[in-house]
Amino acid sequence: MEIQVVRKSGKPYLPWRSHGNRVLAYIHPPYTPMNLPNRLTVGRLILTGFFVVFLSISTHWGDVVALLLFIIASLTDWMDGYLARRLNQMTNFGKLMDPLADKVLVASALVCLIPLGALPAWAVIVIITREFLITGLRQLAAGQGQILPADPLGKHKTAWQLITILFFLILLAAGDIFGDESRWLKFLWVHVGPVLIGITIVLTIYSGLAYLWKNRRLLL
Repeated sequence: MEIQVVRKSGKPYLPWRSHGNRVLAYIHPPYTPMNLPNRLTVGRLILTGFFVVFLSISTHWGDVVALLLFIIASLTDWMDGYLARRLNQMTNFGKLMDPLADKVLVASALVCLIPLGALPAWAVIVIITREFLITGLRQLAAGQGQILPADPLGKHKTAWQLITILFFLILLAAGDIFGDESRWLKFLWVHVGPVLIGITIVLTIYSGLAYLWKNRRLLL
């Protein structure tokens, strides 16, 4: 009798099946949620913790390290989604934790920038409140068996949030390198920073209201 080993995945199968004088032994690869994309997602959460520590402590190169950590964490946001689609390794863990890790990273950066004088507290409250509202709306839709896709306005909003955060982190890091008394750093902080904050807040409010109006049927 000939025994042939066949690997299968993704579909129900019998542990063995007889074909005449042949027995096909099916071996299912072990399932693990901790694939490479999910490890990158968890790594982003860990990097966020270190980012908060270095941005909060008063060390000479703390802001520089915080900037590098934020950039690396932001890159993992793109990499985990790309690899999950490319390697066909999308899991329920990733669907839950990937957007959550993104929100934790952005919210942590925004909150940490408040005591540094970069962002007013009310602006951060508006941004985080908007994220809670949209997340709640998506959970409501999921409870009704619907999936709400990301909106182009929301992507623009996210891009401007990251631009604003990176702008202030770069200035803080430059202050560590060149000194806080640099005139051009003060000029950018005082005159350009508020413009970026204004654009971010307008897009945050507008995109949130537009998304709620577009999906208002869920609230009726």
